Order: sequence, then structure tokens, then C-alpha cells
Amino acid sequence: MPALYGHRFSSYTWKALIPLYANGTEFEFRDVDPGAPDGPANMDFVRKAHPAGKFPVLADGDATVIEATAIVEHLAVHHPGAAPLIPANPAEAAVARMMDRVFDNYVMGTAQLVVNAYIADAQNPDPEQLDLGRTGLLRAYRWLEGWLADHSLPPHVSLVTCAAAPALFYADWVERIPEDCPRVAALRAEILALPPVARCIDDARPYRHYFPLGAPDRD
Repeated sequence: MPALYGHRFSSYTWKALIPLYANGTEFEFRDVDPGAPDGPANMDFVRKAHPAGKFPVLADGDATVIEATAIVEHLAVHHPGAAPLIPANPAEAAVARMMDRVFDNYVMGTAQLVVNAYIADAQNPDPEQLDLGRTGLLRAYRWLEGWLADHSLPPHVSLVTCAAAPALFYADWVERIPEDCPRVAALRAEILALPPVARCIDDARPYRHYFPLGAPDRD
């Protein structure tokens, strides 16, 4: 049985959990939270498995898979199900992988600039980093709004869903999706209502106090 090492509040752990839930794949979740019974031991495994000691990590038989995108790809090959994680058409698959990078790098990655500034100094976060993050998110939202006007995303649950769900969930906590991006806001609402995503949201509720900016009273 596959084992996923991660934390239920972690955006990239969500990215790996969503395809497992969507396809009903049997797996064991190995919590790295320090307060979990095996948390320290699970984190030791992660540190040995990943060059930067980051989670999630998937252990599946003889395979150890690091990086959430690679985990989704691995699951698509070795544990397929009803959810079309990777489009069968190569051209559509290329678009899915492109959008996966957009959500990881320019939505989640940009939001992380603000989060990291608060982690570094919660009382006096670096204003330059705050501006970079929030300005960058607005730029990413507006790019997505334009892209969604002319293109369609693969059916849920795909690699794009797995990347977009945690990215849009947490990014909107950092910088609200503006009114001039209704397609992006609608996509967020649509994805968060999907059962595999809603499960991640609910399982993460006990950890909301971890959010450095203070979790908003919504979602």
C-alpha cells in the first residue's frame, strides 16, 4: 500500500492527497506534524528521502517519489482510476503540465513570498516582500482571468485541479481575488466544492492557527 508523508495543512501535501482521494486509492497517511505519534520518525524519513528535506514524499513499493507534481504523475501511471489525472491526448497533457507550473510557481510560489515574510518577522514583515507577493498575485490572477476567457481546463480531477486547489485556496487568504477576475473566483469556488478538495480543507481546519498572517474567518 502506498504511504504518503506530509502535513494536512501543507499546500503541496494537498496536491498529493487530492488524486489519492479522487481515485479512491488505498494508502497510508504518515503525518510529519511534531505532535503526531510518529511525527518525528516520519520527518526523519522525509529528510533522508528529499534533497531539501521537504514533503510530501510518496513511498510506493520500491519507489520513493518526491515533489508533488511527480507524485501525481506517478499515481496516474501506477494507480489509475476514474479521475483523469493526466489527459490522454499529448497536446492536452502539455497544456495541463503548463498550467500546473503556473499555479505552483506564480500563484502558490508568489503567495509564499508574503507568508515567508511573516514567518521571518511576524511583527515587522519585510514590506518589499509583501509588495512583491501581493503585486505578483494580482498579476497572476489577471493573467489567469485572460487565459480562462480563451481556454478550457481539463476535466476534474486532473493535475491542474491538484495544483490549482491549494494554490487558489491559500493565495486568496494572502491577497483576495479581485472583482475584475470573476472567472478565477468562480474556478476557486468550483474546485473547493469538489469532494476530494473539501476533504483536504476540513482535515486541515485544526491547523489554521499555523497560518502566519492569521487565517480569515471564511472557507
